[in-house]
Amino acid sequence: MGFQRVSTGAPWEAIVGYCRAVRSGHEIFIGGTTPVAEDGSTHAPGDAYAQTRRCLEIITTALAELDADPSWVVRTRIYVTDIEQWEAIGRAHAEVFGAHPPTATMVEVTRLISPDMLVEIEVDARDPSPKR
Repeated sequence: MGFQRVSTGAPWEAIVGYCRAVRSGHEIFIGGTTPVAEDGSTHAPGDAYAQTRRCLEIITTALAELDADPSWVVRTRIYVTDIEQWEAIGRAHAEVFGAHPPTATMVEVTRLISPDMLVEIEVDARDPSPKR
C-alpha cells in the first residue's frame, strides 16, 4: 500500500517539510490548515467565520484530490486564538459537516503561525468503501 500526498504550495510546506494531506489505504490525514488566501496572505483578517470557511475550503479541495469528500471525515481538531468566537467557528463547521458530523475538538491556543490567523483545522477521514 502506497501513499498519496497533496501539496497546496503554501510557503510553510517547503520550509517545514510537510504536505497538506496524506492518504494511506482507507485513512486520510490533513494537517493543520490555516486560512491562507490565494495570494499567500491571511484570508479575512479579524473574521473567524470567514477564516473557518476558508480553512474548510482548502480541506475540501485536498479531500477531492484524494477522491474523498467531507462525508468521510471522522474527526476534526480546531485550534482558535479566541474561544469567544466559538459560535461563528462552529457555525462554519456545521455548514460543511452538519449532515455527517465527525467527532470534534476546539481548543484555544495562544497564537498561530501568523498573528492575524484566528483558526487552524486538522482533519482525519476514512474511506467508507470496503473495496479499497
